[in-house]
Amino acid sequence: MERFVINGGKPLKGEIEVRGAKNAAFPILAATILTKEDCVIENLPLVEDVYRMIELLESMGTQVEWRGERVVSIHTRNLNPATINKRLVLRFRGAVLLFGPLLARFGVVNLPQPGGCMIGARPIDTHLDAFAQLGVKITPRKDGFKLVAPAHIQSQEVILNEFSVTATENILLYASACPEKIVLKIADQDYQVQELVKFLKKMGSRITIPQSHEFLIQGQQELTGASHQLMADPIEAGTFIAMAVGAKGDVLVKNVEYRFLELFLKKLRDFGAQLEIIPNKRGSADVHVSPTRALKIDKIQSLIYPGIHSDLQSVLGVLATQSRGSTLLHDPLYEGRLRYLEELNKMGAEIYFTDPHRAIINGPAKLYGTDLGTFDLRGGAALIMAALIAKGRSAINNIYQVDRGYEHIEERLQALGADIQRISD
Repeated sequence: MERFVINGGKPLKGEIEVRGAKNAAFPILAATILTKEDCVIENLPLVEDVYRMIELLESMGTQVEWRGERVVSIHTRNLNPATINKRLVLRFRGAVLLFGPLLARFGVVNLPQPGGCMIGARPIDTHLDAFAQLGVKITPRKDGFKLVAPAHIQSQEVILNEFSVTATENILLYASACPEKIVLKIADQDYQVQELVKFLKKMGSRITIPQSHEFLIQGQQELTGASHQLMADPIEAGTFIAMAVGAKGDVLVKNVEYRFLELFLKKLRDFGAQLEIIPNKRGSADVHVSPTRALKIDKIQSLIYPGIHSDLQSVLGVLATQSRGSTLLHDPLYEGRLRYLEELNKMGAEIYFTDPHRAIINGPAKLYGTDLGTFDLRGGAALIMAALIAKGRSAINNIYQVDRGYEHIEERLQALGADIQRISD
């Protein structure tokens, strides 16, 4: 067991660089199953969730060669899905992205229901319904599902039941190996989906966007290997920008994919944050956060792309505790996303829950350090932010949740002047 011990109130100053996009790494690693040729993925973030996805591939016989600190070569020629680590599938939500490529390559998939962090009910009904529309035969099992691909797809149109990132990715993965045109509607088009599309096109799949939230996929039976450098993580960028604003820091956040954060950054400015966006030669930007004197936040609502990411709702919730007046916080996606607010109340915040998806936050509140528990990845990052703002000492437990998505976060915050230590019990 490890925990973070943080002494808050220290000014943050300096530079911090954003690492590779964790949520874009999952589908791209899964896509390597679609070819027997070698694939090279660069700029991988060194986080627990990426290690778990690689571990799942290796459990099926995939050869993974690290060619550098953040570069892997993937060889799936001898992949055998019968040897998959099913216990890991049960614990790891990202495993859901194996359904599409395994079904495309082998025609049959037997997998348990993938697990995940505690942010609410996350069934895979939308995935199964989408596969069924294509003629996939689905048989529920005691611990999961068996999927059998049809000889020929039954429909060239798939309409998702909801805007699901992973369901969109699963159908893109499956359809890319089908030599027929498939139209995918009600599709999510967030950064991780767009990154997957880039990789699949390099492998030989022809994918276009006829209109918003729609993909036209012309797959190929024989996809080739490909090399790809992962984009920087917009969620990590947004997290560090919000942390700097909340801690009244003078911080340069480098390598920000701002085109996926346009509304988030606009809202921060509307709230009173002092931000300067500096485009760089790589097509991304550096964001300079200057000390913010006062915040005024009336409403925060997370929405599908191009709205504010649900993954950034939690750091905005912490900011709301430092805002003048009342803030309505609404996350319609996951009923467990607001659990971190209970911990903020322990620190002195004034927060009232109206239902599992909404809360009213009154501020500004003086936060005080205390012992805190982490329920999920993004909530854990929010509690680190709150502890940086708070007066006194905070201890944050269950930090494995944070390690799942943020690489060596304590060392990177230390470089900004934060008093944060990782303690092993």
